[in-house]
Amino acid sequence: MNPKNRYFCVESFLIIAILLILTYLYLGIERDCDDVIKVQKAGGIRDITEQGLNATEMENLARFAVKEHHKYVNCIIKFHRLVKAREQVVTGKMYHLTLEAKDGRVYEAKVLVKPWMNFKKLQEFKAIQMSRSVNKIVL
Repeated sequence: MNPKNRYFCVESFLIIAILLILTYLYLGIERDCDDVIKVQKAGGIRDITEQGLNATEMENLARFAVKEHHKYVNCIIKFHRLVKAREQVVTGKMYHLTLEAKDGRVYEAKVLVKPWMNFKKLQEFKAIQMSRSVNKIVL
């Protein structure tokens, strides 16, 4: 094989490999433990309550939301438990947290997190109703 052709083949292979890696990184493709490929797109909200994510971290975010809410409203809410956690990819991650207070009331908080900037901010905190008969959340 001609040396020029050999270099052309190697260069072509490297360019294709680099393009595939860049496409892989750009699309944000990640693999689950059971080798199922999923793509996380910006703007979509996904449920993370049942996933293997750090429950303590989500609970800490819920406690942060309650603490921040206390700064702006003259109402004391005592955190009891995290009911549901969802995340949305934005410029950072927006966490939609459903939490229950010790008095039985249910609230939804939105917390924006940008870890690369060490930034965390409560975006919204509101009470939601809970159906007592079937113990389900009514949004």
